[in-house]
Amino acid sequence: MREVDLDVFASALAEGAVAIDVREPEEYAAGHVPGVRPAPLSELGDHLASLPVDRPVYVICASGNRSAWAAEHLEAAGVPAVSVAGGTSGWARGGRPVVRGSDAQAA
Repeated sequence: MREVDLDVFASALAEGAVAIDVREPEEYAAGHVPGVRPAPLSELGDHLASLPVDRPVYVICASGNRSAWAAEHLEAAGVPAVSVAGGTSGWARGGRPVVRGSDAQAA
């Protein structure tokens, strides 16, 4: 399982990377990275078919623990997953934009 820092993740997002947030819906709605789709850890298996297998899928959570676990499981299922160290908490602490609400399309 690969892991990247927030700067690498920001660059990947700017280039159109696929990214999912594995936090639960209420956490996602409280604040998420723009452009990142919800795919709660409790429903991760339900989202497998919608994830690409030909390019990296960036996985983020609050701090990096759940995303690391999810990335390992996605890798085992054939999805090239990358965990984002620092998570949404680090993203927000760094002054980057956060979207509130749950208006994004699920993965």
